[in-house]
Amino acid sequence: MINLQQQLRLGLKLTPQQVQYLKLLQLPTLALEQRIKMELEMNPMLETNEELEQTLEQEEPDTASDESSEAEPEDTYTLEDYMNDDLAGFKSPETVKQQDEDDSYEPPLPATVPLSERLLSQFRLSATDDEESLLAEEILGNVDEDGYLRRELALIVQDLNLSFGLTIGLEKAEGVLQRLQLLDPPGIAARSLQECLLAQLKAGIFPAALKELAIRLIREHFEDFKLKRYDALERNLGVSRETLKKVIEILQRLNPKPGEGEFSAQENYITPDFIVEKDEGDFLILLHDRNIPPLRINTAYRDLVMPKGKKVSAEARDFVKKKFEAAKWFIASIHQRRETLLKVMRAIVDRQREWFEHGELLKPMIYKDISEVVGVDISTISRVVNSKFVQTEFGVHPLRYFFTSGLESDSGEDVSNFAVKQRVKEIIDGEDPNDPLNDDKIAEILKQGGIRIARRTVAKYREQLGLPIARLRRKI
Repeated sequence: MINLQQQLRLGLKLTPQQVQYLKLLQLPTLALEQRIKMELEMNPMLETNEELEQTLEQEEPDTASDESSEAEPEDTYTLEDYMNDDLAGFKSPETVKQQDEDDSYEPPLPATVPLSERLLSQFRLSATDDEESLLAEEILGNVDEDGYLRRELALIVQDLNLSFGLTIGLEKAEGVLQRLQLLDPPGIAARSLQECLLAQLKAGIFPAALKELAIRLIREHFEDFKLKRYDALERNLGVSRETLKKVIEILQRLNPKPGEGEFSAQENYITPDFIVEKDEGDFLILLHDRNIPPLRINTAYRDLVMPKGKKVSAEARDFVKKKFEAAKWFIASIHQRRETLLKVMRAIVDRQREWFEHGELLKPMIYKDISEVVGVDISTISRVVNSKFVQTEFGVHPLRYFFTSGLESDSGEDVSNFAVKQRVKEIIDGEDPNDPLNDDKIAEILKQGGIRIARRTVAKYREQLGLPIARLRRKI
């Protein structure tokens, strides 16, 4: 039996054009450049100003008599009126010159040799046969970004033997690994922090007596060292507090992550999406989109596939119409993205004006505060903030840096979480290294300053700052 029922539902439907706009809004500048290049390849109805200039140089101008003498048949498909209607009053966004020509120059980046290649070149000077070179290359290929070897050496040897039909033994591979760990920088390809520190001690130049004590400390009493049980270390090593202090100073100079810092200029380069500069008491906000080409509709391609005076198939008409609509919406989305980004950045600057003036004292601010000013949804603010950076007088910061929740002080003023974290750091920096403050004492100090905060919140902020617990902050 067929029944008719009524249902009331709440739903959200987005058109393909809205989805495209939201995706473009989320892209940072470099990703947007790649997206535009891909769209230019996919849609022949899109072109840049550079392509237009090249086309005009190659074409000969038509005479007025030729244009007036030819009449277009009635059954020939044309988009002339359709394009004029839809594009009336619409202009493609022009690239804004934000800097002088001298400022836009970027010197070429020097070529760099990867760390693995440098280590392999050092090892080959002492390699006795091809098997050792193969082992070294395979081991270095499994080293992670921190410089540690996370994969089991036995599996590396097994893969080499199966791939090249060899019979390399684990003992030989262990010898190659030990030699790799002593190269420059020492400690590379270590399988643990303990092994990494031992390799750096063996390869380093230190006073002989202190070096021997440091190696013994790491090899035999590593747990006491990690937990800073200095009394136990003095007793087990049979040394005075002054001697132990010298040994600890040597260990503190070692690098626990020898693979870090090996970034090329290309890998460690951030392109800001915004530039905020002071301009006679106000702030000038620039969108860093000088490399994004201005787009326009390619009418020449339409004339190429649809010559005047000739009939065309329905398939060709449908193809041109779809591509034209896609090009028009893509240009509109780029233009709308630019306006939204500038509005959001202006709202952030107005809200955090004191920070942009002096580089400190962020006010509590959440996505809702900006969405109400700009007049868009909170999800739109989230897309704008995602993966975007701004260049200021106080450095380059991600947009998320300016968003922080707040706490109410005893005076009734809102204090941002960022300011509370800074206060926690100041308290820890000024503590007695022989008697560090625990989280309860830090919370009590904050309370005396008018900031009421729980101990667990202090612990959370301390962990976010990368600071260890009180026992591990103790120093000799």
